[in-house]
Amino acid sequence: MTIRKIVSMELKRVVVTGLGALTPIGNTAAETWESMKNGKSGSAPITHFDPEKFKTHFACEVKNFDPSDIIDRKQLRKMDLYEQYAIVAAVEAIKDSGLDGEGIDKNEVGVILGIGIGGMHTFEAEVDYYATHKEDGPKFSPFFIPKMISDIAAGQVAINYGFHGPNYTTTSACASSTNAIADAFNLLRLGKANAIVTGGAEAGIIECGVGGFNAMHALSTRNDECETASRPFSASRDGFVMGEGAGMLVLETLEHAQARGAHIYCEVVGVGMSADAHHITASHPEGLGARLVMERALKDAGMQPEEIDYINVHGTSTPVGDISEVKAIKQVFGEHAYKLNISSTKSMTGHLLGAAGGVEALACVMAIVDGIIPPTINHAEDDRDPEIDYDLNFTFNKAQVRSIKTALSNTFGFGGHNACVILKKFEA
Repeated sequence: MTIRKIVSMELKRVVVTGLGALTPIGNTAAETWESMKNGKSGSAPITHFDPEKFKTHFACEVKNFDPSDIIDRKQLRKMDLYEQYAIVAAVEAIKDSGLDGEGIDKNEVGVILGIGIGGMHTFEAEVDYYATHKEDGPKFSPFFIPKMISDIAAGQVAINYGFHGPNYTTTSACASSTNAIADAFNLLRLGKANAIVTGGAEAGIIECGVGGFNAMHALSTRNDECETASRPFSASRDGFVMGEGAGMLVLETLEHAQARGAHIYCEVVGVGMSADAHHITASHPEGLGARLVMERALKDAGMQPEEIDYINVHGTSTPVGDISEVKAIKQVFGEHAYKLNISSTKSMTGHLLGAAGGVEALACVMAIVDGIIPPTINHAEDDRDPEIDYDLNFTFNKAQVRSIKTALSNTFGFGGHNACVILKKFEA
């Protein structure tokens, strides 16, 4: 008979030491945050393709993107657009953290990214080419598969820097990046690495992406008012606005960060995960999974609901999703819900799908650092949904100054995947 000895382990503290972003409202983390504070909309007519025959003619595209300063032009031809977005944002985050400096044990640095779909541009181009030339037999690029698969961006970041730590991609639709952050947090506090580059990327503004979401009636079709089409918690909301880009964070054990004198933005203190187990695309109407995931994150952090100051909500601007999330928040936070600030930065960035969690966690980090709540834009006083309680502070239209000790970021994905992360002001 074998008797196993149970060894208790003190979990390590985990901090954020680097940020990087490439979004529809800014090509760096600083630009993105400045636009969020100012309530800037990233929605505009689609330029990636001619959308005239589609129901939706607009999206939140990345603008003035030129990766050639960071990625060699020969390598660019071997990379899907989502991969380019991921690498550019990761380079910024790694430089910001100082992990590209001397004395770093690269065997103990990992890369865990969240990608919802992956190389859609590559897949569509290769299939179109084959359909046009199939009489000549199958002719596919030798880079078709490496460009398309969703794990390749994490692999490329590791290759570029020689990081030999944990390396993989999580895929859980719109919760992908937050699941990646959760995995990175858990591995770090267990001592499985010293630092991990995490977050996510997506590039889904393409014919098959827009057409597919249009077929589901998931996208806004407010073509004549595209700049204000993403309007979470407003009665006239008619679907989300697709976004693209990347959001990256460097997470690090506190002891490793302090040993090398790294700048610490804030601390990661808890994560939660749950499933709606309800529908392949619709959220649970009573917010069951959303409630569970927030409760689990609070429990993981050892915190009471009253300790949360700000929630960056999933808030996609869909009819059912916005209502169910509000219900869940009221169930979890009770009377404290009315003391919280709540906002949806998707009203500005659009919905970055698998990259949403990375960008929104970054927004929470900067909200804590600067003491500013980014707004939920595009709301009018006469555009109120009778099913939503407007006594809650949705931070409509204008940023609010507030001391923020703790922030929570929600992400919910098709398939009923829910994930959230809690970030806290760092105290030594």
